[in-house]
Amino acid sequence: MKSCLIVIDAQESFRQRAYWSESVAQPYFAAQNALIEGCSAAGVPIVRIFHVDEPAIASHPFAVESGFVRPIEGLAPFDASATFTKHRHSALVNSGLDIWLTRHGIGRLIVSGIRTEQCCETTTRHASDLGWEVDYVTDATLTFDMVQPDGRPLAAADIKDRTAAVLDGRFATVCSVAQALQRARAQAGERVAA
Repeated sequence: MKSCLIVIDAQESFRQRAYWSESVAQPYFAAQNALIEGCSAAGVPIVRIFHVDEPAIASHPFAVESGFVRPIEGLAPFDASATFTKHRHSALVNSGLDIWLTRHGIGRLIVSGIRTEQCCETTTRHASDLGWEVDYVTDATLTFDMVQPDGRPLAAADIKDRTAAVLDGRFATVCSVAQALQRARAQAGERVAA
């Protein structure tokens, strides 16, 4: 089964948000970059996803007009096999990604990017429901502290733990970077042998 790494919304837009934290982001960059470099070395295709929404004005960091819908600083450079723009949480909604994956015989997605519980989790659930196998690499996703509806704080680490718990075995195989790369390399080896 052919794998593909999906790098979701790793864009400069997030650095413009008040909740952005460089200290929280650094472990993410290390994991995301290791995943990118490992997939590149194994010949696993890498797809880049950008999120764009309205209003289409320069002051909105997710509008193209802002200039922030570009790869986030700190992300390892890579030659994307394809780049898609999405306007919803799932990267599979009206982006063309599903068509590209099908045409290229991709059976397993390796999900990574920003934010853990939003676009990464939503894309994972959607992909699973559409029949793709998903490796969800929690360390290669990024999120930030939030405030619950009752005003209590919710730490980013707890959000990541919760996401991993609800996805694993139901919608995805939750993997470390090393595990995802091992699975992708094994599949690449199988294709070469065939």
